[in-house]
Amino acid sequence: MPRAKGERKLEILKALAQMLEAPRWERITTAALAAKLDVSEAALYRHFASKAQMYEGLIEFIETSVFTLANKITADEGDGHKQADRLLEMLLAFAEKNPGMVRVMTGDALVGEHERLQARMNQFFDRFEATLKQALRTAADSDAGSHAATLLRYAIGSLHLFEKSGFAKKPTEGFAAQRAFLSA
Repeated sequence: MPRAKGERKLEILKALAQMLEAPRWERITTAALAAKLDVSEAALYRHFASKAQMYEGLIEFIETSVFTLANKITADEGDGHKQADRLLEMLLAFAEKNPGMVRVMTGDALVGEHERLQARMNQFFDRFEATLKQALRTAADSDAGSHAATLLRYAIGSLHLFEKSGFAKKPTEGFAAQRAFLSA
Protein backbone atom coordinates (compact mmCIF):
# COMPACT_ATOMS: atom_id res chain seq x y z
CA MET A 1 0.00 0.00 0.00
CA PRO A 2 1.56 3.33 -1.04
CA ARG A 3 2.23 5.94 1.61
CA ALA A 4 0.59 9.33 1.61
CA LYS A 5 2.91 12.15 0.51
CA GLY A 6 2.83 13.76 3.97
CA GLU A 7 3.80 10.48 5.62
CA ARG A 8 6.85 10.09 3.38
CA LYS A 9 7.92 13.69 4.06
CA LEU A 10 7.69 13.06 7.79
CA GLU A 11 9.64 9.83 7.40
CA ILE A 12 12.41 11.71 5.55
CA LEU A 13 12.57 14.40 8.24
CA LYS A 14 12.69 11.78 11.02
CA ALA A 15 15.53 9.96 9.26
CA LEU A 16 17.43 13.24 8.84
CA ALA A 17 16.93 14.05 12.54
CA GLN A 18 18.19 10.57 13.49
CA MET A 19 21.28 11.01 11.34
CA LEU A 20 21.94 14.32 13.09
CA GLU A 21 21.87 12.52 16.45
CA ALA A 22 25.01 10.59 15.57
CA PRO A 23 27.86 12.27 17.43
CA ARG A 24 29.88 12.57 14.23
CA TRP A 25 30.71 15.88 12.67
CA GLU A 26 30.59 14.98 9.00
CA ARG A 27 28.14 16.65 6.70
CA ILE A 28 25.00 14.71 5.90
CA THR A 29 24.49 14.13 2.20
CA THR A 30 21.28 13.38 0.36
CA ALA A 31 22.96 10.16 -0.86
CA ALA A 32 23.48 9.00 2.74
CA LEU A 33 19.93 10.02 3.67
CA ALA A 34 18.52 8.17 0.66
CA ALA A 35 20.56 5.07 1.57
CA LYS A 36 19.27 5.19 5.16
CA LEU A 37 15.70 5.24 3.84
CA ASP A 38 16.49 2.69 1.11
CA VAL A 39 15.22 4.99 -1.62
CA SER A 40 16.83 6.88 -4.47
CA GLU A 41 17.93 10.50 -4.16
CA ALA A 42 15.32 11.28 -6.81
CA ALA A 43 12.67 9.95 -4.40
CA LEU A 44 13.83 12.48 -1.80
CA TYR A 45 13.56 15.29 -4.32
CA ARG A 46 9.98 14.32 -5.14
CA HIS A 47 9.11 15.43 -1.60
CA PHE A 48 11.61 18.25 -1.07
CA ALA A 49 12.99 20.55 -3.74
CA SER A 50 16.33 20.73 -1.93
CA LYS A 51 18.21 19.66 1.17
CA ALA A 52 17.66 23.20 2.45
CA GLN A 53 13.91 22.51 2.38
CA MET A 54 14.49 19.43 4.52
CA TYR A 55 16.33 21.54 7.08
CA GLU A 56 13.53 24.11 6.91
CA GLY A 57 11.15 21.29 7.86
CA LEU A 58 13.27 20.54 10.93
CA ILE A 59 13.43 24.23 11.86
CA GLU A 60 9.66 24.46 11.53
CA PHE A 61 9.33 21.49 13.90
CA ILE A 62 11.62 23.24 16.41
CA GLU A 63 9.71 26.53 16.17
CA THR A 64 6.28 24.94 16.42
CA SER A 65 7.21 22.65 19.30
CA VAL A 66 9.02 25.24 21.41
CA PHE A 67 6.61 28.12 20.91
CA THR A 68 3.51 25.97 21.44
CA LEU A 69 4.96 24.98 24.80
CA ALA A 70 6.09 28.57 25.51
CA ASN A 71 2.58 29.88 24.89
CA LYS A 72 1.17 27.28 27.26
CA ILE A 73 3.69 28.22 29.96
CA THR A 74 2.97 31.94 29.67
CA ALA A 75 -0.77 31.29 29.75
CA ASP A 76 -0.61 28.93 32.75
CA GLU A 77 1.98 30.69 34.93
CA GLY A 78 1.21 34.18 36.23
CA ASP A 79 4.52 34.83 37.98
CA GLY A 80 7.00 36.29 35.47
CA HIS A 81 10.13 34.92 37.12
CA LYS A 82 8.61 31.44 37.27
CA GLN A 83 7.57 31.83 33.62
CA ALA A 84 11.15 32.63 32.61
CA ASP A 85 12.46 29.73 34.67
CA ARG A 86 9.99 27.29 33.16
CA LEU A 87 10.64 28.62 29.64
CA LEU A 88 14.36 28.07 30.02
CA GLU A 89 13.90 24.61 31.50
CA MET A 90 11.49 23.70 28.70
CA LEU A 91 14.01 24.72 26.02
CA LEU A 92 16.74 22.65 27.69
CA ALA A 93 14.41 19.64 28.04
CA PHE A 94 13.33 19.95 24.39
CA ALA A 95 16.98 19.89 23.34
CA GLU A 96 17.73 16.90 25.55
CA LYS A 97 14.80 14.98 24.10
CA ASN A 98 15.73 15.93 20.50
CA PRO A 99 19.53 15.78 20.18
CA GLY A 100 19.44 15.85 16.38
CA MET A 101 17.60 19.17 16.53
CA VAL A 102 20.38 20.59 18.71
CA ARG A 103 22.78 20.36 15.78
CA VAL A 104 20.30 22.45 13.78
CA MET A 105 19.72 24.89 16.66
CA THR A 106 23.45 25.49 17.19
CA GLY A 107 23.95 25.89 13.45
CA ASP A 108 26.50 23.09 13.14
CA ALA A 109 24.26 21.08 10.81
CA LEU A 110 23.65 24.20 8.73
CA VAL A 111 27.29 24.91 7.90
CA GLY A 112 27.64 24.89 4.14
CA GLU A 113 23.88 25.03 3.65
CA HIS A 114 21.86 28.06 2.51
CA GLU A 115 22.48 31.10 4.74
CA ARG A 116 18.74 31.71 5.15
CA LEU A 117 18.61 28.61 7.37
CA GLN A 118 21.02 30.09 9.91
CA ALA A 119 19.16 33.40 9.69
CA ARG A 120 15.94 31.58 10.55
CA MET A 121 17.55 29.89 13.57
CA ASN A 122 18.85 33.30 14.65
CA GLN A 123 15.27 34.61 14.43
CA PHE A 124 14.12 31.66 16.54
CA PHE A 125 16.54 32.63 19.33
CA ASP A 126 15.62 36.32 19.02
CA ARG A 127 11.97 35.37 19.43
CA PHE A 128 12.75 33.12 22.39
CA GLU A 129 14.73 35.93 24.03
CA ALA A 130 11.78 38.30 23.48
CA THR A 131 9.51 35.73 25.15
CA LEU A 132 11.86 35.57 28.14
CA LYS A 133 12.05 39.37 28.25
CA GLN A 134 8.27 39.68 28.26
CA ALA A 135 8.01 37.19 31.12
CA LEU A 136 10.58 39.16 33.12
CA ARG A 137 8.79 42.45 32.38
CA THR A 138 5.65 40.84 33.79
CA ALA A 139 7.69 40.25 36.96
CA ALA A 140 8.68 43.95 36.96
CA ASP A 141 12.33 42.94 36.52
CA SER A 142 14.22 46.23 36.40
CA ASP A 143 16.61 44.96 33.73
CA ALA A 144 14.48 42.43 31.87
CA GLY A 145 16.52 42.80 28.67
CA SER A 146 19.88 41.96 30.23
CA HIS A 147 18.39 39.17 32.33
CA ALA A 148 16.69 37.62 29.28
CA ALA A 149 19.95 37.87 27.29
CA THR A 150 21.83 36.13 30.11
CA LEU A 151 19.28 33.30 30.23
CA LEU A 152 19.45 32.86 26.47
CA ARG A 153 23.25 32.76 26.51
CA TYR A 154 23.12 30.13 29.25
CA ALA A 155 20.70 28.05 27.14
CA ILE A 156 22.79 28.36 23.97
CA GLY A 157 25.92 27.44 25.90
CA SER A 158 24.14 24.41 27.35
CA LEU A 159 23.09 23.33 23.84
CA HIS A 160 26.66 23.66 22.55
CA LEU A 161 28.06 21.72 25.50
CA PHE A 162 25.49 18.96 24.91
CA GLU A 163 26.43 18.73 21.26
CA LYS A 164 30.20 18.96 21.74
CA SER A 165 30.08 16.21 24.39
CA GLY A 166 28.55 13.84 21.85
CA PHE A 167 25.19 14.32 23.62
CA ALA A 168 26.59 13.03 26.91
CA LYS A 169 26.37 16.23 29.02
CA LYS A 170 22.61 16.69 29.30
CA PRO A 171 21.38 20.31 29.11
CA THR A 172 19.14 19.86 32.16
CA GLU A 173 21.97 18.32 34.19
CA GLY A 174 22.65 20.66 37.09
CA PHE A 175 19.93 23.10 36.07
CA ALA A 176 18.10 22.79 39.40
CA ALA A 177 21.21 24.02 41.24
CA GLN A 178 22.17 26.58 38.59
CA ARG A 179 18.77 28.24 38.42
CA ALA A 180 19.52 30.13 41.65
CA PHE A 181 22.50 31.82 39.97
CA LEU A 182 20.45 32.58 36.87
CA SER A 183 17.61 34.25 38.75
CA ALA A 184 19.90 36.40 40.94
